[in-house]
Amino acid sequence: MFQYSFMQNAFIIAVLISVLCPVVGMFLVLRRYSMIGDTLAHSSLAGVAIGLMLGFNPIITAFVTTSIFGILIEILRTYYKKYAELILTVILSLSVGIAITIISSGHANANVETFLFGSILTVTRMDLWTVLALSLLSMTVIALFYNQLVFITFDEEGAKIAGVKVKRINYIFALLVAATISVSIQIVGVLVLSSLIALPTATALQLNKGFKVTLAFSILISMINIISGLLISYYMDAAPGGVTAILSVVTLLCVIAFQKFKGYNRQK
Repeated sequence: MFQYSFMQNAFIIAVLISVLCPVVGMFLVLRRYSMIGDTLAHSSLAGVAIGLMLGFNPIITAFVTTSIFGILIEILRTYYKKYAELILTVILSLSVGIAITIISSGHANANVETFLFGSILTVTRMDLWTVLALSLLSMTVIALFYNQLVFITFDEEGAKIAGVKVKRINYIFALLVAATISVSIQIVGVLVLSSLIALPTATALQLNKGFKVTLAFSILISMINIISGLLISYYMDAAPGGVTAILSVVTLLCVIAFQKFKGYNRQK
């Protein structure tokens, strides 16, 4: 299996996104922004369509387009403070409208389904270097702003009072979400990407540990699910995104059942 270069590339990318997705997902889930991740994941399809139409690398155009939509969400939040879900509807309508228009007109000169469902067969060495660069950039930014991100996650108003540049950090975080989505779409696919950002964190939260331990467990769970999904999809000749999503849900249900069983034994 690993004698094929595309499988080697896909495995390395899977390892990278299995770390990046839960790290970003941790902050999204705790800030109750999971639906923003879902919206931007679907918005990335517009970037993919634009890249395919213009003959550019779809990962790069997905990053640029999703970054623009992420920043636009932050701008619109100031106008719809009490109706945040309306912002997501506006962005989703615009991005999906762009994607459908380009794809249906026949200007996307490639198989868009590989980005909808994910595909290990289309991963090239150039894709690997692109994903590696964006992943390293994202992890560096997270390391630099880690304390501010944690502060804002648990107490945004307190962070403002303490002098943290909350608006600037939110814009930076929007770019991090965009980078995470763009590096993951080719392996995982647009349709299930948001679940892989949120589910490892949702599973780790069931363990009732502290922030750092929960983050570590979410990375471990993500790595197991994504790599297992990649390997199983290879032998099943199925899309890795769907298999990984199923494994993620099964893992969550198993952890919930285990915690229930452990609690029941304690009561006895």
